[in-house]
Amino acid sequence: MNEYLLLQFAHIIAFVYWLGGDLGTFIASRYVVNDSLGTEARATALKIMLACDQGPKLAMPLILPLGIHMTVITGLMRLPAWGLVLVWLLAAIWFTNVLVLYFNEGKAFTQRLSKADLLFRIAVVIALIVLALVGLGESSLIAANWVSWKLLVFAALVSCGIAIRINLKPFVPAFVKLMSEGPSEPVNAAMRDSVARCRPFVWTIWAGLFLNAAIGLHLI
Repeated sequence: MNEYLLLQFAHIIAFVYWLGGDLGTFIASRYVVNDSLGTEARATALKIMLACDQGPKLAMPLILPLGIHMTVITGLMRLPAWGLVLVWLLAAIWFTNVLVLYFNEGKAFTQRLSKADLLFRIAVVIALIVLALVGLGESSLIAANWVSWKLLVFAALVSCGIAIRINLKPFVPAFVKLMSEGPSEPVNAAMRDSVARCRPFVWTIWAGLFLNAAIGLHLI
């Protein structure tokens, strides 16, 4: 099996885990904010939600370098060897950071790491937009416009993830209060509102994944 097919296979697997994990997270979130359930059941639903969410969180830093690597192999993107190595190195750091944050949740050092992760994602969005716009111009860097459009869509997906993180901020203290003091209408409302504000961004991510798959298959 050649290198391109292996990359393509991994790219498809990352897509599946991203979309499937997002769906699981979305469904579990409905049980977390369901105030007709007991506190213990809602806590279990949160654990399921966070576990499912690791699929998309780990797929995101993998699907980008896999796609870029394939475009380099096929000549659709002219990137030097050191540039491709840098892309994979940054993706590996991103991937590792996601794992560290998950397995060390609640520890003091993760607050700084989480802020660094947020800044890193913002930098990724900016870099991808610049790269895509350069590619859409009369640049020799990217040979096909559809590659640039896929990069722009991916930048939008990362941006949606950032927006979800921001809108989930009120959820965390509300859930902590639920666990320590029991359910109350203000706590339930805060959790419901926080999750509800995230849903449009989740739907946008799904649409973006379908769009990028269609672009990659040249359906549009």
